[in-house]
Amino acid sequence: MEPFLKKFYPGVYRKMNEEDREISNYCKFDSQLLTSFTSSIFISGLIATFFASAVTKAFGRKASIFIGGAVLIAGSALGGAAENIYMLMFGRLLLGVGVGFTNQSIPLYLSEMAPPKYRGAFNFGFHLCVSTGGLFSFLINYGTEKINHGWGWRISLAMAGVPASFLTICAPFLPETPNSLIQQAHNHAKAKKMLQKIRGTDDVEAEFDDLISASNASKTIKHPFKKILQRKYRPQLVMSVAIPLFQQVTGITVICFYAPILFQTIGSGVSASLLSSVALGVVGVSTTLLSMFVVDKLGRRALFHIGGMQMLIPQMMIGVIMAAKLGDHGEMSKGYSILVLILICIYVAGFALSWGPLGWLVTSEIFPLEIRSAAQSINVAVGFLSTFVVAQMFLAMLCRFKFTIFFFFAGWVALMTGFVYALLPETKDVPIEKMDKIWREHKFWKRIFGDGQESEENKIEGALI
Repeated sequence: MEPFLKKFYPGVYRKMNEEDREISNYCKFDSQLLTSFTSSIFISGLIATFFASAVTKAFGRKASIFIGGAVLIAGSALGGAAENIYMLMFGRLLLGVGVGFTNQSIPLYLSEMAPPKYRGAFNFGFHLCVSTGGLFSFLINYGTEKINHGWGWRISLAMAGVPASFLTICAPFLPETPNSLIQQAHNHAKAKKMLQKIRGTDDVEAEFDDLISASNASKTIKHPFKKILQRKYRPQLVMSVAIPLFQQVTGITVICFYAPILFQTIGSGVSASLLSSVALGVVGVSTTLLSMFVVDKLGRRALFHIGGMQMLIPQMMIGVIMAAKLGDHGEMSKGYSILVLILICIYVAGFALSWGPLGWLVTSEIFPLEIRSAAQSINVAVGFLSTFVVAQMFLAMLCRFKFTIFFFFAGWVALMTGFVYALLPETKDVPIEKMDKIWREHKFWKRIFGDGQESEENKIEGALI
């Protein structure tokens, strides 16, 4: 919004409004100070997630959810009341801490509470809520941009406190997961009762025994971050790094945070740019809702492949159109601007179908209990770090790469689609405490374990027999 830029980033505001023919369309928003507003949330989230790992393991999942919500309230209040760049940036850093705690704990909570056959839909519900929150933020930005006297940006920043308050108030009333009850309190009777309640049946002996075995194994782990480096956890470690990294180099960060800037680059006004962002939000929410109904039927790998192609083709086409029709100093015609919007909507739909929700689902369901909290922290930390790098570099990349930036991200999409095809086994319908088996049977990863190596579970079973 122009009043926001005028107050905090006057240099960018001047470049937006000056008729300087020397400044390329792709370079008007190139400001490291401006990108630091967007990207600072991720660097503080990166640091916070490692503290969240210890809290989640020691005090339970809902404790981390509560802390995250409370810090989010503080960050949104400070951002909305900001009078200078220091207040604005400190509020943004607090938001990062809150997101670090909630992103570390909520996917774990959902995976541990969900029945195996519905685990995909439960975790997709998490991404659906994130997408819905994004849509509401686009709507709020579009509405508040029109407020007289230019204080609408304060509402945009402060309104983040509303869902944060709901999260903080409700967190203490959440039931703790059976896994966490066993891990932190060693209360087997309460954990079994909770498992029976959330499964809707008393016949939970097999799953409960798996939880006990996993908990006993986790008690022997004193240094989980060192433990995860062991050879037998190599597949999970690779996935906890590769999947969040790939999720960000799809280019989705560009769309989520810089869509208005992209649309202004091709000639749309401020209101039209914000309205285009609303359209992207609607597409993201509706496609995520659709994917909830198919993820546990089609499986994870199929959605990764479909979504990959659906992201690759539009990015290539957008690059070609911007190369041919925009240039450094012109404006794109209304027809081509609409075509670019449609292609970006197709791209967003592909991400919402696949890498968006699956990036959280797969990485929350593949880790054994003894390294689960640490692995989830690595997953979130890599996601934050790669998002920070992409967000911080994008405006400079847009200025230098120009239209070829879309080919850059398309190349990454092609690479990650091949990665899934070759290295990711199907996790659909596999109980969360039985994931070890899929790696041992995978045509590539079984080499890590060796033919003669037995899992700890098999050794225990053999000794009992």
